[in-house]
Amino acid sequence: MVERLVSSCAVRYVNIMADSAVRVVPGMGVHNCGGRCVLRAHVQGGRIVHIGSEDGEDSPDHPQLRACLRCRSYRNVLYHPQRLTHPLRRVGRRGDGKFEPIAWPQALDTIARALQQARDQHGPASRLVLYGWGDNGAMCGANLMRRLLNCHGGQAEYYNNYSNPATSHATRLTYGTVKSGSTRSELVHARMIVLWGHNPAETVFDTNTMYYLKQARERGARIVVIDPRLTDTAVALADQWIPVRPTTDNALMDALACVMVEEGLQDQAFLDRCCLGFDESHLPAGIPSGESYRSYLEGKVDGIAKTPQWAAPICGVPPETIRTLARDLATRKPAAILCGYGPQRHAYGEQHARGAIALAAMTGNVGVHGGWASGKGGYDRTPDFGIPLGDNPVRERFPVFLWTDAIVRGSSMSAEDGVVGGAHLSSNVRVLIQIAGNCLINQHADINRTRRIVADESLVDFVVVSDLFLTPSARFADIVLPASACWEREDILVPWDAGDYVGFANKAVEGPPGCPDDYDWIGQLAARLGVEKQFTQARTREQWLRAMLDGQRDRLPGLPSYEELKRRGIARIHWPEPHIAFASQAEDPVASPFATPSGRIELFSPELWKLLRPEEIPAIPKYIPAWEGPQDPLRQRFPLQLIGWHYRRRVHSIHDNDPWMKEAGPQVLWLNPGDAEARGIRSGQQVRVFNDRGATVIAAHVTPRIMPGVVAMPQGAWYAPDAQGIDRAGSINVLTSQRPTPLARGNAQHTNLVEVVLETGKAVQQ
Repeated sequence: MVERLVSSCAVRYVNIMADSAVRVVPGMGVHNCGGRCVLRAHVQGGRIVHIGSEDGEDSPDHPQLRACLRCRSYRNVLYHPQRLTHPLRRVGRRGDGKFEPIAWPQALDTIARALQQARDQHGPASRLVLYGWGDNGAMCGANLMRRLLNCHGGQAEYYNNYSNPATSHATRLTYGTVKSGSTRSELVHARMIVLWGHNPAETVFDTNTMYYLKQARERGARIVVIDPRLTDTAVALADQWIPVRPTTDNALMDALACVMVEEGLQDQAFLDRCCLGFDESHLPAGIPSGESYRSYLEGKVDGIAKTPQWAAPICGVPPETIRTLARDLATRKPAAILCGYGPQRHAYGEQHARGAIALAAMTGNVGVHGGWASGKGGYDRTPDFGIPLGDNPVRERFPVFLWTDAIVRGSSMSAEDGVVGGAHLSSNVRVLIQIAGNCLINQHADINRTRRIVADESLVDFVVVSDLFLTPSARFADIVLPASACWEREDILVPWDAGDYVGFANKAVEGPPGCPDDYDWIGQLAARLGVEKQFTQARTREQWLRAMLDGQRDRLPGLPSYEELKRRGIARIHWPEPHIAFASQAEDPVASPFATPSGRIELFSPELWKLLRPEEIPAIPKYIPAWEGPQDPLRQRFPLQLIGWHYRRRVHSIHDNDPWMKEAGPQVLWLNPGDAEARGIRSGQQVRVFNDRGATVIAAHVTPRIMPGVVAMPQGAWYAPDAQGIDRAGSINVLTSQRPTPLARGNAQHTNLVEVVLETGKAVQQ
């Protein structure tokens, strides 16, 4: 008989047989999906035999933080037969994927020489730790390496991320801060919720978002999903799905706003009290008449009113659908527009966030119970935890999406390329370091261009990759280091943007021999570079974690001791009141001004007006036809718009080689039946998707769940080129562009035109 000794959220033991004990160890999801889900590793005989997601607390106000299959299947990653267990050194040409084993001391000596040589010959800015968050803990390897390089004279410094640069920039411009979200429990009080390009059923986007949306629907909220695909979220929750052509969301937003103005549905009192530039009477001094948002909607300057009839041919949404949605948004209060990050990863992604904020303001849903201010949507009431990076003497920074440009022409990059902190970069990047990431090749745009740059030894002197597997990125390394995994080390984690709790990821098992903790091997590297004392400060990993926890006690009421957090695995922070973004500002912007220069919501941005680039960076939110959009003449050659999405199978590229996740989500191209019929394509057939940047082969999935003229491919598949350079794994980034958005210079990897034809060659089984 199985006897279980239960202690809520604590380490427990399960006696299965008299001589066979299973130890249950609390942990926390570390994936870069936003989820910080409670996990329980069942350990027997030194191995994890099961990963569950039990969490003692479960109530309507504080639901269990239940994990999805990605975290539950993680033991397939830990015990995968292809996991790396010793360092490798490249033999042959970089990128050929040929290696020989070497010892750890030899590998670290080689890396130390390369780092020292780069600093001495080219300066510290020649060394770059690439973007990538396969490990998301407070002691993640990428930040440990950044700390080391800062101790050793500095490194190339970037800003932005791949996830949300456009919406972050736009939200900060409009509100003065990126923290525009409210406590998610506020959603249950909304009467209408619009999920605009937001698919938390697969993306996750903070644990239990779907729970709160479901609660809202059960309490009578009308949920509308606006997306080119009928997503899993829409299937589960939506009262209405409105498909929209990629890159044209702002045409739809403009038409919604135009209907509100035509019918007098806008909350004029809120606009007068809190907003800059909605109409002529609230423009900044010195701005000519006709430049307000309302004047644009009414066509006062260009003669084109932004009516539903104007928008429908652009965005593909019928005029009556637009009118009905506009009336619902304006009258079903409170209402919340939640924007996913997908729509802002388009050519003019900044406009999407600005347009959504304008609608939130026009409907008076900013700063109110059950409303939503839109924009980026985070609020970060629980502070982040992380090892101090130290001071970087390199002051100039560049947008992270342009790291390949920093290799090719770094020293000539300037403010026009987004360089800040100096007139230009002081050096080209010469050394690349990728830790727990696959951005070196797989996750960056235009793989064929990227691989040519990285493989060129006249441009790149040295590449080191630390990972669990020989990923597509690792194949381009000079030295590959085997990594430890979660469950093989301890760490502290907090949610992305929402959720009031702190989690502890316990060490449950020993890692394979030859896979040391990142803190250990980077510490040994620091010793070789003469900065070990400065790097470690004579602290162990545990001592660093204890210091981080102690440093937040004043900010987090009720934070438990280190031992108690470790034992329970989670500490919930119970705040007395929910957080409502901009509540005080919305009530009295004079007494509590917004953090913008004007103290108001800047629907008209004086900062953008001064740039004198109205065609690409207008002072007001507006629709701008995109390159490789539905109006681009390039459609004559490549008639289909291609987008990617975060898939239930993977977290970015993690789990692509996990057999359970392959079963959960085959790698397929979504194709509308009309587009498939025109090309003689049936579901299950192998197709070639191509444009001028490259080609990939993937199985077709013919479905009415995607609108005509659009195809969609899950992002993250591991790039697998054949002898002719054609990817055989359905890796979307052989097709995506490295052209950035004009303002934030963020990634626009969802803006692509392609053609699809039947393929006769053999594809990699995905």
